[in-house]
Amino acid sequence: MPRIHNLGFPRIGARRELKRALEGYWAGRLDADELQRRGAELRRRHWRQQAAAGVDPVPVGDFSWYDHVLDVTAMLGVIPERFAGNPLDLDTRFHMARGRAAGRPDVAPCPMTKWFDTNYHYIVPELEAASRFRADPAPLVAELAEARAEGHTPKPVLVGPLTWLRLARPIDGSDPLAHADALAEAYARLLQGLGEAGADWVQLDEPALATDLPQDWWAAAERIYDALRTGPVRVLLAVYFGDAGPWQPRLESLPVAGLHLDGVRATETLATALERWDGERVLSAGVIDGRNVWRSDLDALAGRLGPAARRLGDALWLAPSCPLLHVPVDLEGETRLPEGLRPRLAFAVQKLDELGELARRLDAAELPASAGGATATTRAEDVVFPPERLRRRRPYPERAPRQREHLRLPRVPTTTIGSLPQTAEIRRTRRDWRAGRLDDAAYETRMREEIGQAIAEQEALGLDVLVHGEAERNDMVEYFGERLEGIATTAGGWVQSYGSRCVKPPIVHGAISRPGPITVPWFRHAQSLTERPVKGMLTGPVTILQWSFVRTDQPRAETARQLAEALRAEVAELEAAGARIIQIDEPALREGLPLRAAERPDYLRWAVDAFRLASAGVDDSTQIHTHMCYSEFGDILDAITELDADVITIEAARSRMALLDAFAEHGYPNEIGPGIYDIHSPRVPEQQEMLALLEAAARVFPLERLWANPDCGLKTRSWAEIRPALANLVAAARTLRARHED
Repeated sequence: MPRIHNLGFPRIGARRELKRALEGYWAGRLDADELQRRGAELRRRHWRQQAAAGVDPVPVGDFSWYDHVLDVTAMLGVIPERFAGNPLDLDTRFHMARGRAAGRPDVAPCPMTKWFDTNYHYIVPELEAASRFRADPAPLVAELAEARAEGHTPKPVLVGPLTWLRLARPIDGSDPLAHADALAEAYARLLQGLGEAGADWVQLDEPALATDLPQDWWAAAERIYDALRTGPVRVLLAVYFGDAGPWQPRLESLPVAGLHLDGVRATETLATALERWDGERVLSAGVIDGRNVWRSDLDALAGRLGPAARRLGDALWLAPSCPLLHVPVDLEGETRLPEGLRPRLAFAVQKLDELGELARRLDAAELPASAGGATATTRAEDVVFPPERLRRRRPYPERAPRQREHLRLPRVPTTTIGSLPQTAEIRRTRRDWRAGRLDDAAYETRMREEIGQAIAEQEALGLDVLVHGEAERNDMVEYFGERLEGIATTAGGWVQSYGSRCVKPPIVHGAISRPGPITVPWFRHAQSLTERPVKGMLTGPVTILQWSFVRTDQPRAETARQLAEALRAEVAELEAAGARIIQIDEPALREGLPLRAAERPDYLRWAVDAFRLASAGVDDSTQIHTHMCYSEFGDILDAITELDADVITIEAARSRMALLDAFAEHGYPNEIGPGIYDIHSPRVPEQQEMLALLEAAARVFPLERLWANPDCGLKTRSWAEIRPALANLVAAARTLRARHED
């Protein structure tokens, strides 16, 4: 029977046990020993679940207290000067990720951005010319011992050296490739330590090899892996999220003992490799989709893999296409799904069961004569977005004066991104309502009270444009998924986004439509409480698409079009209800960008069209906002401009306004709100810190086109944190206005 293995298991726990442990530790309710005990129990449970499905070896190192990229950064000893302490100390890593840790001074955390084209956020390594590596595999060695003590054969998993280097950010403008040889030596020491601890195989994850890597980076990859070839362990090089494109022959010739290929996103590449593989090295076939929740067509897979399985024997391993970090843990216990949907789904545990069943079929030569799966029957380019519905009546330069007259805002208006703290009381009220302990009328009364408090707090702080706070929303995507036809939501389908933050992606399983108003009544109530403008708040079509598990039997462009039509109807009703500003968030626009440049124009065409279809039906005096965060925007600035939003707010605080330079150099023509308050850290920035960021922004954008706002929504923060932070933000904006009075 072919060997089955796993590239990585969801670390957060089926019931978000890691989240609760982390937040208990950060709040001082758990001590370090109890935190470690809970982490160890999670690891043991996950190894047992994988072993029960036949996974051998089991991965170690896929568990992380915050982020797996940060873990490798710590093992390499690459710690910026502002963070004191031992790199492997847990509080040092929390300090780097959050800017705050027990007994440490509050400082700016390391940057955070998206892991390739997923909604997972990693902590960006900071490099400079003087950086030195001090490799220490101690955390992985400890987990090796844990797994062995439980009776498992462990396989350490690490972010590969080329991917780590590719993701690193030189803070002094130096060339990251200058570190390639020293990094290879550091990884060699890590592998040496793992080998001495008894590891046989080590998995090095290299999704960067599935991107458009320049020639000099491929040369560095070959140099690095040549330096690792004589180590004491066998290296399984894992490439996922695509293939190596024109460099595929060079990838397959790298001196490693095994190669993992993504057979979901690079089906033909895997098929070709299966035909020509000589069996002297392991070929890991990633044939179970690690990024979506649909069951696999095992008949089709058995038919595709059968000839290679007979020829290669134990040189063929079976695996998910990528680590299972991006899917929920277990389908068991899901009771909210529409009839007939559950049998079509597979979460992480079920995907491993599928691997086991596939291996058994191949071993028994149960090979169908033919097979096929549910794939799109039309192409993205065939999806029609009517051009006449994609344009505002007038261009921005003509709309802007009308909006200024309509809104009468000061220069550099202050606002927030949308959500306000989701307090324990709000969450308790929502649980009671869902459980039937609170009827609809009582629930609505409580939510209206929360909205009233949110409006009063913002008025007291002096914000210019208010939000209703989204107390009624569990999540910016799930909330809409619950109210649109053709989309299902789960009871416990949690997926990690970053650190302790988890989301439950909806499941798009049918045609999408809007049965009725979604946000309008809440907006109407909020606006009735204040003379200041309240933003209507919507999640954009591309973000709902990207942050959902999407059907595969039609192009993603068609799903985006259906979402845009539904949102356009909501926008029209918000405007009719008196909304003078409507924000349509698209933080996932950059995330959805294909890894290959050749595939990007088609995606950007329909993604922009979807946003414009949702937003373009309003009057010129109605101001359309959008929000984007935690992504590298430099390569999609043309598309961002084509969205034709009147105002865009972006994450900029962690990068110290670095993103703003790209917008300025591009000549972004509309209004912009660069974030000056990093909400993913518990620290409260001082007024002077925010003012310095605003002054930097004012040097590249005129005050008439500048807004002041946080980086992102505030639902994960407490009122005790955001009151002083927002007060400092408002004071900074007022100071800037005073300094620049005509």
